[in-house]
Amino acid sequence: MSPIRRLDPFRRRIDRRTFLKYAGSTAAAAALGPSLLRAQGSSSTLRILQWSHFVPAYDTWFDQYAREWGAANDIDVVVDHINLADLTTAVAAEISAGSGHDLIEIVGAEAGQFEPSLLSMNDLNQEAQSRFGEQLAVSHRYSYNPATENYYGFCIGWTIDPANYRRSLWDAAGLPDGPSTWEDLVTYGGRIRDEQGVQLGIGLAQEIDSNMAHRAIMSSFDAMVQNENGEVVLTEGDNFERVLESVQFMQRLYEAAMTPEVFAWNAASNNQALIAGRASYIMNSISAYRSSQEDVPDIAEDVFFGPALQGPRGTAWANAHVIYNYVVPQHAQNPDGAQQFILDLAENYDMAMYHSKLYNSASFFYSPISGNGDYPAVEGATTFRDLHNTWFENDPFKLPNEADGKLRPLLNATEWTTNVGHPGVCSPAVAEVYNTFVVPNMFARAVRGDQTPEESIRTAAQEATAIYDAWRQRGLI
Repeated sequence: MSPIRRLDPFRRRIDRRTFLKYAGSTAAAAALGPSLLRAQGSSSTLRILQWSHFVPAYDTWFDQYAREWGAANDIDVVVDHINLADLTTAVAAEISAGSGHDLIEIVGAEAGQFEPSLLSMNDLNQEAQSRFGEQLAVSHRYSYNPATENYYGFCIGWTIDPANYRRSLWDAAGLPDGPSTWEDLVTYGGRIRDEQGVQLGIGLAQEIDSNMAHRAIMSSFDAMVQNENGEVVLTEGDNFERVLESVQFMQRLYEAAMTPEVFAWNAASNNQALIAGRASYIMNSISAYRSSQEDVPDIAEDVFFGPALQGPRGTAWANAHVIYNYVVPQHAQNPDGAQQFILDLAENYDMAMYHSKLYNSASFFYSPISGNGDYPAVEGATTFRDLHNTWFENDPFKLPNEADGKLRPLLNATEWTTNVGHPGVCSPAVAEVYNTFVVPNMFARAVRGDQTPEESIRTAAQEATAIYDAWRQRGLI
């Protein structure tokens, strides 16, 4: 990787008038739609592949940001958006073909799986830490492989995954402040389903939210797929008993509070169920809430939030699963421009936080505020963390009739959020286990009765061990 050079797009503030002077010809490109945006008259090209964000306002902001960045740097910026469910397949196809985008935003744990085909980002991550301060541990574990001493990605942001619950339903069941333990879901969630006809919304399918929820259950039950040394321990000693306890819990939860539809869910299903009034509780980001604010305000006013639920021994972990991990493939034609774009975006991530309506949180939480923000000034705020504290205390996007402080339980989310692969890092092996749904399948087989819980755990252990062995032979774990 060549030394990092500053293209200086936002070291000076580019206001709207100045931008138009730079990029008066971009209007024609914008008419092509959000999937293809070009800054005209540039001397080089930067092709970016982004997921289609669950909060559409973010894509609108990002596309405009990319246009302005390209215009200021005389670079032809092309932004393509793709549905989350298709992203990993598209990345694999590009890597196989040896051509495609220069910069890819991988959302989730999958980035490590592509490490052999990605450029190292060691220099970029070191530069970012020198400028913006220490990176959050959860983000570091999603982008750094200690076995190879390599940053295969740049984890620029992450998403909080709290409890989302309908207060009116839980109030009628006798728990107005919502669940605080996993067992509450069985007792009170079951009561809500039986007495009010509304089920819980935790998937048992091959999709990203099921993956996240099941791993959160395991972590909160003090169970693990791998230990800190990257060894599969599903069937080992006391850990086997705790894994069994978590799977048997899911059997009880399904019988008490859920319906068969959860076996066929996709990543949008729990959101859709909450918005439609068909779920009393989901474990997800705030995206469904934001959607309901626009489409079903009565539901939005009834949605409240809570931190990670406690397991039987008081442990409480949420599992971050929407992770913004930028990677640069070895086939990239403009790796310098890609990495500079990442660095400048990290510097301006306060805007990403705001324009995602607080869905995106920064990996460099203590970075100084850029001074470029096109959001209302926050008195006394000097860091991204200050903005987080203010906005989650007083949500700037709440509806007029909504209660104050609904996002307050998320203020300390860094304390109860961990990574896929907990208590170890998210290695290439962890990424493949995640991407092949080994854990959701383990839970689903037992709940459906296809195998006993013990048999299903052993099946999962065999699948995971084969994956780990293959990566270990390549020297990547």
